[in-house]
Amino acid sequence: MQTSFTLAQLVDPQTYASEKILRACVHCGFCTATCPTYVLLGDELDSPRGRIYLIKEMLEQDKPATREVVKHIDRCLSCLACMTTCPSGVNYMHLLDHARGHIEKTYKRPLFDRVLRALLARVLTDPALFRVAAVAGLVAKPFAPVFDVLGLQRMAAMLRLTPRAKPAPPTEHTGKVHAALGVRRGRVALLSGCIAPVLAPATNEAAIRILNRHGIEVVVAANEACCGSLVHHMGREEQALAQARNNIDAWMREIEGEGIDAILITVSGCGTTIKDYGFMLRTDPVYAAKAARISVLAKDVSEYLTTLNLKAVAPPARLTVAYHSACSLQHGQNVTREPKELLSKFGFVVKDVPEGHLCCGSAGTYNILQPAIAGRLRDRKIANIEGLAPDVIAAGNIGCITQISGGTAIPVVHTVELLDWATGGPVPGPLAELVDQEPAAVAAE
Repeated sequence: MQTSFTLAQLVDPQTYASEKILRACVHCGFCTATCPTYVLLGDELDSPRGRIYLIKEMLEQDKPATREVVKHIDRCLSCLACMTTCPSGVNYMHLLDHARGHIEKTYKRPLFDRVLRALLARVLTDPALFRVAAVAGLVAKPFAPVFDVLGLQRMAAMLRLTPRAKPAPPTEHTGKVHAALGVRRGRVALLSGCIAPVLAPATNEAAIRILNRHGIEVVVAANEACCGSLVHHMGREEQALAQARNNIDAWMREIEGEGIDAILITVSGCGTTIKDYGFMLRTDPVYAAKAARISVLAKDVSEYLTTLNLKAVAPPARLTVAYHSACSLQHGQNVTREPKELLSKFGFVVKDVPEGHLCCGSAGTYNILQPAIAGRLRDRKIANIEGLAPDVIAAGNIGCITQISGGTAIPVVHTVELLDWATGGPVPGPLAELVDQEPAAVAAE
């Protein structure tokens, strides 16, 4: 793609990087076949190729974002399926991040939109505030249809996403070391996260158990907090970079102390961002080298578990697992085979979900900010899953787990919970009733 940026514009590192990305695009259109919004809406401007044209014009002319541009950029899920498909290696992720930062700086959204986005950026990144919001949401959940009637679809979406059970009680997760059982064979840091400890504390607990049983000491670094992913994809760059620097400092203290072999993440959306810290902070003279080091150490928990000689204590019931490959894991990190190979190794019957490249509609805050499109994608995903008649759905991202579980009665658990069970841990909570009630049927599979 030809570009016409001025030399003065290209002095800016962001613009320089985006210009190289734009020039890599050859207009082939392969991306349209795998873009969820184009598949649903059929609008060229709601495809990666269309959005690239919009971004190019906006950045080249150094214009404030218009309402039309914002509409189509906001509709993008950041699922990155286009990057998996693209034969030219166009880094759409970095281009989109630049565009969203530009929108945040140059476009004044309607008042309610600004308030809602500020609220999400504040509450979802703070476990204490999020826990309060989750309790309030549980009380107000029955009133979701009322908000729909009033035309407040995004408020209704927030209530529908509220878990049916009370959130986990508050506990301090950071600054703790979980010792290896027996001889210590390795030491890793584990991201505690901001949403997962409230909605699904069992996930990190399972990760810690399986790692400890196999000789790996796990540290949750003191003062570690939100990774910055949520606000990064909302275009709030200063907040995202501040959160990234905070975590880099926390992990560098561990690296320079007893040392760590890897930084493990059980939320793949966070993992994609942490693996990109090196790029995000490449121009920061203080943090560039440290950020690059952190990105190299960052691993999805499934990636790291494949390096260990995991031992089955007692094979669990032979369940059929529909494996939902989170977009941030398959497209953002190119981690596709490891989770399925691990599950198969321990006797689970693993089935790929048809149209597995299409997003479930979660995408960070997308299912709140774009509830209509997110709902259609969720329903499509669930229909494909239920066609497999699985006993359980496994996924590697809390956003996907929350999104999918809101539309199906099939239990949805994190992959690491199944692996923990297979290697001597407890039965995952959502599966306890299934295993207790149908042992004969399950065993006969």
